[in-house]
Amino acid sequence: MVDYNNTSYRLKMTCGACPEQYDVYDKEDNLIAYLRLRHGYFYAACPHVGGVVVYEASPRGDGVFESYEREHYLSTALEAIKKYYEKPYECYH
Repeated sequence: MVDYNNTSYRLKMTCGACPEQYDVYDKEDNLIAYLRLRHGYFYAACPHVGGVVVYEASPRGDGVFESYEREHYLSTALEAIKKYYEKPYECYH
């Protein structure tokens, strides 16, 4: 697991390609989100797979991000996750 872009979130890559996917943990090691890229569709779900989709995008990468995409999409997804946990009912229900 690694801290990502100086956030309090840690990403654990659970699959490297087809799909590229991650579990996201908070500073107390609680699983708080799931990220997945497959067939050009990337999404973040809270609190885990099958949860509320809080971010969606269509990167160029199919089952793995292009090298120039990863930081942008992961950072944007983490911002959406942060927003979800700050105001979950206002944003997504």
